[in-house]
Amino acid sequence: MHSIRLTAGLTALVGTLPGLALAQETTEQDTMVVVGSRTPSEISQIPGAVWVIGQEELQDQVRAGADLKTALGKLVPGLDLAPQGRTNYGQNMRGRTVQVLIDGVSLNSSRGISRQFDSIDPFNIERVEVLSGASSLYGGGATGGLINIITKKGEREGFHLATETSVTSGFNDDNDLRYRLAQSISGGTEKVKGRIAAAYEDNGRHYDANGQEIFPDIAQTDLQDNRSIDVMGSLDIRLAEQQTLQFTAQIYESGYEGDRGVYFPNLDAPTPNLDDAEIRDGYDSDRDPATDRKMVNLQYHHGDLLGQDFYLQAYHREEEASFQAFPYPVDGGYQFKVSKQNTDLSGLKALFDADLTDNLSLTYGMDLDRETFDANQMSFSKAASDASGGLVQRDAGTEPRYPSYQVDGISAFAQSEWQVTEGLKLSAGVRQQHMDVEVEDFKGIPGGKNDYDATLVNASALYDYGNGHQNWLQFSQGFELPDPAKYYGKSAEVNVAENPLSAIKTDQVEIGWRYRGADWMTQAALYYAWSDKAVENAEDLSVSVIDQKKRDYGFEGSVTRYFDNGLEVGSTLHMVRSEQKNDDGDWEKRDARYASLSSATAYVGWHDPNGERSARLQANHAFDLEDAEDREIEGYTTLDLSLSQRLPVGELSLGVSNLLDKQYSTVWGQRAAMFYSPYYGPEYLYDYQGRGRTFTLGWSMAY
Repeated sequence: MHSIRLTAGLTALVGTLPGLALAQETTEQDTMVVVGSRTPSEISQIPGAVWVIGQEELQDQVRAGADLKTALGKLVPGLDLAPQGRTNYGQNMRGRTVQVLIDGVSLNSSRGISRQFDSIDPFNIERVEVLSGASSLYGGGATGGLINIITKKGEREGFHLATETSVTSGFNDDNDLRYRLAQSISGGTEKVKGRIAAAYEDNGRHYDANGQEIFPDIAQTDLQDNRSIDVMGSLDIRLAEQQTLQFTAQIYESGYEGDRGVYFPNLDAPTPNLDDAEIRDGYDSDRDPATDRKMVNLQYHHGDLLGQDFYLQAYHREEEASFQAFPYPVDGGYQFKVSKQNTDLSGLKALFDADLTDNLSLTYGMDLDRETFDANQMSFSKAASDASGGLVQRDAGTEPRYPSYQVDGISAFAQSEWQVTEGLKLSAGVRQQHMDVEVEDFKGIPGGKNDYDATLVNASALYDYGNGHQNWLQFSQGFELPDPAKYYGKSAEVNVAENPLSAIKTDQVEIGWRYRGADWMTQAALYYAWSDKAVENAEDLSVSVIDQKKRDYGFEGSVTRYFDNGLEVGSTLHMVRSEQKNDDGDWEKRDARYASLSSATAYVGWHDPNGERSARLQANHAFDLEDAEDREIEGYTTLDLSLSQRLPVGELSLGVSNLLDKQYSTVWGQRAAMFYSPYYGPEYLYDYQGRGRTFTLGWSMAY
């Protein structure tokens, strides 16, 4: 993975604040990243597996019709292949949860709404930086790794424009069409630079390889007939020689705006059931699926405050997530209900970085954050739903869906690095996390307050042989907080006083190797992660914390070979095994609803040395998975092709996704069938199908 303009760094177990150091030209040997630290650090100085997805690599996937989560699933070895709908539920890293951020602001919440990638258009992304493995860099949620999305900023003086547009279709019907349009304006002076951009996407219907319209994902919602707009602006100000200020703001709206829905012919039958459903026109609901997000982010850097680098970040994020009308069993049939869930997150992060001696450095600081959550559920008129086969949904009343809560966090951290010899560097750090959880009363069930502490440590050794080869050994810890909304409020027996939440800690050991030379770029790691508790869903989808040992272990690697004529070939491989200890004390394969699938990719690419044209053919493979109860997830293989040609005006691209028109069920669809069927209806309602072959024609220009 490569990138040439990266601005700040990664140490290990510290806080956030990326992107404040001045950008600088780098080579493959000294690429710098901002996955978690606020101080510049070359990849070659990081004792862990780090992956950087640059604009060129990301665009290769977008040209073939991929959205962000699909592109990253194919480019980041340890990250699962994408679910394809709106949700990224189950798209784990190294078998565990991944924390997703935009410019260091977390998109994860205590309420586990898996829409972190329904958050930004690729047009506004400068690069994506990924740290594999358990980490507490940004607090809870990163037991499998971190993904930090770095947004584009105004980098050059003067006035600059960029335009991008594309259309995608599988040519199955006139509604099998997606189009995108994006425009940016950037520029400024030596002291002040800015950028403002808007990206719009309009989706039609999706079809599988058999030419059949894909059933909507009624559980988590999908992106059919979805419209999204991403408006993002940034302002960079050089206050003084040693001081910079950066302000970023975003408004992102993504929602359903179609008139096709699922028609259930048997809702008003003598024995109501959900069999024989089909897709029809005539859908009309008082609440549609949507994701709305607003975010502001202010970052300040002083290069010499008390003789140290100082970084300060303040941010605020508001998010609303609405779901699809869902059929709940009731006496005498089914009633449709839909929830809306609201999250506000505010925080302040501060960090000092000091060189104690020529060979010894110390990074330390503090993070503060507050998260508030509330949710309501709209019930629809049963008479209107039954009469229309579920196509017409009219508001019959709204009530709280989950207990409201507030989580206040405060943490302090310190990280030290010691360059023992020219080749050997030792690192160690600690983070002390304190969280206060306040839950409100819910439907007669008393709320209350709870607090917990988590102490997380890391230690590592990195050896550089001086010839492009490096090895590292690392121990790290991460943690997650069980979903308070789904944990409390399900019954009077599960209340705050008698059932306090506690952090679930993940320990990980990792041994890795990387090599960066003129013609080769490789990175590989063996890892073993374990925890003593696990979060699982009951049949009614509420959350329980169980005392069960869980472990994930495997191999993660990537290799790329570059040739003089612009040709390159590469592959990634992630082999993962997820296990849990049963009541007899034996390790067994983990539940297929939660376990990650092993995956692999391979590609051959070519770039004209003059930059006039390029081509890339890529194969993506998800391996089969079977758990201890013989539940299976069937893997699949797809091929993608992307081509580009520079024109006298702009650049033209052509992409083909699922080149061989493979018919398959998505991993999420197979998992959803296990989660929701038969309690919430027949399996076919939830088995979300993969999209067939599609063609994407695009044009872009920077001027």
